[in-house]
Amino acid sequence: MNKQIILKQRPEGEVDSNTWVLQKVAIPKPLVGEVLVQVNYISLDPAMRGWMNDSKSYIAPVDLDAVMRAGTIGTVIEANGHPQFVVGDVLTGWGGVQQYFTTNGEGHFKVDTSMVPMQKYLGALGMPGMTGYFGILEVGKIKEGEVVLVSGAAGAVGSVAGQIAKIKGCKVVGIAGGPKKCQYVVETLGFDACIDYKNESVYKGIKAHCPKGIDVYFDNVGGEILDAALAQLRREARVVICGAISQYNNKEAIIGPKNYLSLLVNRATMQGMVVFDYAARYKEAGMQMGMWMMEGKLHTEEDVYEGIEQFQNTYERLFTGEKRGKLLLKIIEE
Repeated sequence: MNKQIILKQRPEGEVDSNTWVLQKVAIPKPLVGEVLVQVNYISLDPAMRGWMNDSKSYIAPVDLDAVMRAGTIGTVIEANGHPQFVVGDVLTGWGGVQQYFTTNGEGHFKVDTSMVPMQKYLGALGMPGMTGYFGILEVGKIKEGEVVLVSGAAGAVGSVAGQIAKIKGCKVVGIAGGPKKCQYVVETLGFDACIDYKNESVYKGIKAHCPKGIDVYFDNVGGEILDAALAQLRREARVVICGAISQYNNKEAIIGPKNYLSLLVNRATMQGMVVFDYAARYKEAGMQMGMWMMEGKLHTEEDVYEGIEQFQNTYERLFTGEKRGKLLLKIIEE
C-alpha cells in the first residue's frame, strides 16, 4: 500500500488535526513512458503554509483532497519504457508527501548520489540552497566589504545565504533564536556575529554589530525584525524579501513594514525573490556550491525525522524553531 498525506481542510492560522489526513491507497502502476518512484525523503519548507491558502500566489494552491505538495528525492523501482530514466536512478522533483508516485519525468531530475548524500539534494543542492544562492547574489547583489544581515540565519536558506556572503568577502551578521543557534551560526557557519531575537533587542543588536548600518538585508521572517532592519539601512541598500515566516500563521492581515520610508530616504530597494525564476541556472549554482562544500567553505546540515505518520509533528518544527538546518522527513530507507 501507498501511504499519502491528503489536504482535507484549508487552515486558518496554524494547522491542526483537521488539516491533513493519512490515507492508504494501492501503489500505482506506471503507464507507458512513466516510472514508479519510491520516495526516500521529503522536504519540509515554510512555503508549504502558503501553498495551502486558496489565494493568488506565485504557484497554484494545493487542491483539497489532493496529496500535499512537497519536494522529494526517491529511487526509480519500476520503469515502463521511459526514454531517460531506468530502475535505480535517483530523482528529485515534486512527488508530494507519499511513499510512491508515478511520473512521466516532467519536472524531475536525475542526480548522482555516489559522491553527495541523497539529503543534500533537498537542502544545499536543492530549493533552499538555490534560494540562498540566487537571493544573495542576484537580488542582494553583494559586494566585497559590505555589511550583510541575515534573519533565519540557522535555517536552510539563511545559513547558505550568509555563508556565501562571507565567501564573497562581506561582514555578515545573523539573527537566530536562542543561544545554541547563535553559537552555531558564529562558530560553525562562520558569521561574524549573531543576534538572539528571543533574548535581546534586535534593534539594539543591529546597532551594536552594524554601527554604520546595513548594505544588504536578507529577510526570511518579516514582521518586527524586518522593521528593525529597515530602520538601519545604508544608502543604496538592498533588501531581499525571501520569506516572512513570522506572518504565515496570521489569522488577520499580514503586518507590513512600518519603516518603509527608510527605502526612500536611503534610495534603497526591497525586492521579492522566488527561486523558480532561476530554474534554468540551477546546474550552475549546484556546481559552484558543490565546489564550496568540497573546499570546506560551505557547511550544511539536515535535521531528519522518520516516518510519514510524523509529517504534521515535523512540519510544526518549521514554526516553533525546533530544528537546525534543512528539515527533512525520511519516508523509506535508502
